[in-house]
Amino acid sequence: VPLQASGGGLVQAGDSLRLSCAASGRTSSPYVMGWFRQASGKEREFVGTISWSGRITQYTDSVKGRFTISRDNAKYTVYLQMNSLKLEDTAVYYCAVASTYNRDVVRRRVYEYNYWGRGTQVTVSS
Repeated sequence: VPLQASGGGLVQAGDSLRLSCAASGRTSSPYVMGWFRQASGKEREFVGTISWSGRITQYTDSVKGRFTISRDNAKYTVYLQMNSLKLEDTAVYYCAVASTYNRDVVRRRVYEYNYWGRGTQVTVSS
């Protein structure tokens, strides 16, 4: 499932951005979608995830209350709304897909995801 993330850019601290990730391959099977990020010199880390149904979301503690994941299955697209951005949010953001048979599960670990997008750079300046 080819993925393409977009929406990154250079913003100031406190600003907002919305990332999008479109799956260009079509599948009727459920899949979990997730967002990860990787700052320079650091390992890729979990940001948030959303179940196929959209009913379940989870976030890493550092973004809770600021980031929101949503999805539009008709468009095969997941979104990451990022508000109140901080300097430490600077990273390359990746979207990913995890196959599943359950419409109400989420995934938090890198190895649980089958497909990855190329990433989009988010830079937050002071």
